[in-house]
Amino acid sequence: MVKTINTDHYTYSVAWSEIDGEYVGLCKEFPTLSWLDKNPDKAFKGIRNIVAEAIEDMRNENFPIPEPQGVNIK
Repeated sequence: MVKTINTDHYTYSVAWSEIDGEYVGLCKEFPTLSWLDKNPDKAFKGIRNIVAEAIEDMRNENFPIPEPQGVNIK
């Protein structure tokens, strides 16, 4: 049985990249992935889409998929 991963549970961030002159979308669990855009909302949407694509590729190739790390606040 294939475990369902909820990509909403991953840790995403968007920050301004002075070097690129654009916003960069990042995902903590996928540190090699990023998405650049002049619009911060589009950078967020872009990183979420590329993470979903990466998970699909990893699933198809039987690679382990990172677990969402989330944040524990007490």
